[in-house]
Amino acid sequence: MTQEKISPLRARMIEDMRIKGLGESSQEAHIRAVRYFTEFLGRSPDTATEEDLRAYHLQMVNTNVTPSTYNVRLVGLRFFFETTCKRPEMKDCLHFRTEPRKLPVVLSAEEVFEILRVAPGP
Repeated sequence: MTQEKISPLRARMIEDMRIKGLGESSQEAHIRAVRYFTEFLGRSPDTATEEDLRAYHLQMVNTNVTPSTYNVRLVGLRFFFETTCKRPEMKDCLHFRTEPRKLPVVLSAEEVFEILRVAPGP
C-alpha cells in the first residue's frame, strides 16, 4: 500500500487541525474545502487574494451550490486562512449564506375541526 505524498502546506493544516482537536469528519471537510478552492484557483491557495475569494463565492452561487455546502466550504477556508496561513484579514472576505426558511403548514380551524370530526374516538 503506497502512501500519497502531501504538500507541506496540507501537512501543516492537518497538524493545525489535530492541535485544535478537530474530529476526523471536520478535518476531511476542511481539507475538501481547500481542495475545491485550489482546483478553482489553479495555484496554491495560500497565494489567494480577496478578489480570488470573491470570484470563488460567485462561482459557487453560479453553479447552484446549496447554502449548507457553501457554508461548510467557507468554514474550511476560514480555518485555513486564519490558523494555517496566519492571514486573519481574509476572514472578512468570507460571507456566509442563509438558507431560505420554509413556513410550516398551518391548518385552518375548519380543517382541524374536520379532522377531529372524522377521527375515530370513544
